[in-house]
Amino acid sequence: MSNPREPRQDSQDYLDKKRFYNQLLTVYGRKPVLEALLDKHTQVHRLHLADSNKSAAILDQIIELAESKGAEVLYHDKQALSRISKNSKQDQGVAVDLICRGSEDYRDFLKRPVAAGTDIIALDRITNPQNLGMIIRSVCAGGSQALLLPEKGCARLDALVIKASAGTLFRTPILRCKSLGQALADFRDNGFDIYGLSSHATHSLKEVGGDSRCIFVMGNESDGVSKEVEKQCNRMLSIPMNNGVESLNVAVTASLLAYRKLL
Repeated sequence: MSNPREPRQDSQDYLDKKRFYNQLLTVYGRKPVLEALLDKHTQVHRLHLADSNKSAAILDQIIELAESKGAEVLYHDKQALSRISKNSKQDQGVAVDLICRGSEDYRDFLKRPVAAGTDIIALDRITNPQNLGMIIRSVCAGGSQALLLPEKGCARLDALVIKASAGTLFRTPILRCKSLGQALADFRDNGFDIYGLSSHATHSLKEVGGDSRCIFVMGNESDGVSKEVEKQCNRMLSIPMNNGVESLNVAVTASLLAYRKLL
């Protein structure tokens, strides 16, 4: 008989399944699902449909696209579908599970050795889908190792973000967390320096060396980094500006950070 006080040892099969399901992104609503499936970069795990849906041309197109990408097509009652979409008022009887190969829980990332000079960009309440998509694209193309993204507070990962990212959402290393503040604290405990970006900060991005492990936190488009997240930062940094310019768009700033050691 096993000792109840001993830590549970999960099987490798369970861990592999958990890792796979952490890579899934669920998009719902007929037009968003159609737009997501039309993107050539999307890989599809499952298409979920309400069994009460009436025949419609858009549904036929969605099914055809999903099947052409090798997806499993499942039918559910409305209650079961709402548990999948988590938005019964807007799912319109359709949801799709997309595979984001680079997505994982941040705690799994921290279980592996992290090289010196690792840069991660974290987002605190970035609500504009266009900005989020552009940031994802910069992280994918630039020198940052990953994007740290909380489950709530930022723009929803949907067809608008997929489009703005030019499909790079499915190739970008994305570290998911429930609480950004807690995740930052865990990263700091694992040897990372946490820097918040602010146009009012007295310290400059130029002061940060290239060999340390860094997380750069981008705050909300209107009011910047939240007080809760600022408490987790070692220092607030600004980007030098000329000609009286006060600040840059958050997506532009993220691009500068992503390329800070490449150019």
